[in-house]
Amino acid sequence: MTLFRGTFLDTPADPFAGGALRAEDDGAIVVHDGVIVTRGTFAEVRARHRDEEVVDLSGGVVLPGFVDMHVHFPQVRVIGGLGMPLLDWLEQCALPEEARLADTSYAAGVATDFVRGLVGAGTTTALVFGSHFAGAVDAVFTEAARVGLRITSGLVVSDRLLREDLLTSPERALEESVALARRWHGTGRARYAVTPRFSLSCTDELLAACADALAAAPGAMLTSHVNENVREIETVRDLHGCDYVASYDRHGLVGRGTVLAHDVHPTDPDLALLGERGAAVAHCPTSNAALGSGLFPLARHRAHGVRVALGSDVGAGTGFSLLKEGLQAYFVQQLLGERGVALAPAHLLHLATAAGADALGLADQVGDFSVGRRFDAQWVQPAEGTPLDVGLAHAASSEDALARVFALGTPADVRGVWIDGALVSGETRDAASALRVV
Repeated sequence: MTLFRGTFLDTPADPFAGGALRAEDDGAIVVHDGVIVTRGTFAEVRARHRDEEVVDLSGGVVLPGFVDMHVHFPQVRVIGGLGMPLLDWLEQCALPEEARLADTSYAAGVATDFVRGLVGAGTTTALVFGSHFAGAVDAVFTEAARVGLRITSGLVVSDRLLREDLLTSPERALEESVALARRWHGTGRARYAVTPRFSLSCTDELLAACADALAAAPGAMLTSHVNENVREIETVRDLHGCDYVASYDRHGLVGRGTVLAHDVHPTDPDLALLGERGAAVAHCPTSNAALGSGLFPLARHRAHGVRVALGSDVGAGTGFSLLKEGLQAYFVQQLLGERGVALAPAHLLHLATAAGADALGLADQVGDFSVGRRFDAQWVQPAEGTPLDVGLAHAASSEDALARVFALGTPADVRGVWIDGALVSGETRDAASALRVV
């Protein structure tokens, strides 16, 4: 067993439903085989566990590992393509890069960059938008398994309106998706997600094949895009003759295991359907801002009972850090004024951790530091004299400290990341030398 000492902040009770930030200023968590077996103040826990190794994370704060609800593996090398709306950005930036992943050796290099970026930003669980090429999907699952990252991912499928080299057929999509699911779904920390790119680029025949793939892999997720850009939405309505969510739902693709990204411009029927089916939405605020897609209507989602969590949407999003996404989500709601939701620091942490775990069906495993959860954690300790270091030193409360972490924190401040109680490889391996074992 290992005893971790530090200032632990988490949100086991939903702040949107009246829950508060849980803070333990000089706390201790005991981990056995990756699972939290006890927690409390350091003094009381140490008295009961005098022989255990202590990993001292005093200074800074310890947060649950982030849960990224929407991030594109093939796009890590095209982050920063600014100045274009969605469809132009896809044509000029994203899709040419995604086509390069037909080369599996190139895809393996991208997978290394991608997993390193997630872990370095404190992300321990992610719903990953995969590749149009089965070999590239194998590559990202393989690299995630090597590092220890929890991912849910799958083959991206389209059969119209994209580059020819990214298109497939319903028959091939089903065959390759089922084969990948058999290889990876439930293997280690991996799970499978059936992934139509968006109904703009999918015929009804292909969406029906996605339903068949979902049925062939019990417990698999379904992820795609929805209502991101006005021009896109109009084209979907012309092609499918219905609202965006309905284009998926009529094939049985909207349910408790469905996560749809963006939903910036939903109709009320869209929201009602998402709420009735128990689906979730990945809110990607930096991407929505960078592409000029719009301001996310969180209040309308909440009014319809739609679950919401944060996604980075790399590479239209501007980085892997959910600290940045949380801050941008705060800005968006501030700009919406009376139509927005007043977000406190606890809301931001919940959206970046426990809300994503719930949407992925992993709330009993990760997302907070309750006894029985896996110890997925990140230690945020800024360098001495940086604005975040100064801010934390003068924080008036735990809530104030968390606000400063979201306002000022970056991946450079993430000193260590643990998954199942083990310090993971990648960017955080050198953090071992900074941990004081006493």
